[in-house]
Amino acid sequence: MNRNMTPSASSPDAPDHISGQRFLKRVPYLGMALALALICSYVEALIPLPIGIPGVKLGLTNIVVVIVLYLGDVRDGACVSIARVLLAGFFFGSLYSILYSLAGAILSLLVMAGLKRTGQLHLISVSAAGGVAHNVGQFLVAALVVENYRILYYLPVLFLVGMLTGVLIGIVACAVLRRLPRELLGLTAGHKEE
Repeated sequence: MNRNMTPSASSPDAPDHISGQRFLKRVPYLGMALALALICSYVEALIPLPIGIPGVKLGLTNIVVVIVLYLGDVRDGACVSIARVLLAGFFFGSLYSILYSLAGAILSLLVMAGLKRTGQLHLISVSAAGGVAHNVGQFLVAALVVENYRILYYLPVLFLVGMLTGVLIGIVACAVLRRLPRELLGLTAGHKEE
């Protein structure tokens, strides 16, 4: 009968414990990223865009999401993105804004994570695709909610705006990633920059 029932670090039961420790080390980093994303949401709400097309935004919060996606993984990006949508919706928006933003954020994150995983595209291209996917997700939900598919005529303009803002977000994210001290963020050692 084995008296020592606690698994050692080399036993097969240890990875759950070790992965739990890694997650706890990342909590402050993810909390900081969420706080920055909320600040970006607030700043973005204060900036009026004289375009006259509903749903067009700068997408400042995507800077944080792209950085988190490239420093961590899709789970980290999903945590920050979904928590940001819910909190920003409760603080600055409404139930409908949460619904639209959540659809855009999830589709954008899935597209960016898929493209990043291929390793074939630069961060700026991945960000541009994420900007387009965000607008598409929001407007598909809007078309379903209002049951008026004529609003999809806005989609070509939103494609262009999403691509332009996505490129700008990607440029900023690249500049930030080059300057971040990763050892202070407790990030995975095996990360390589695109």
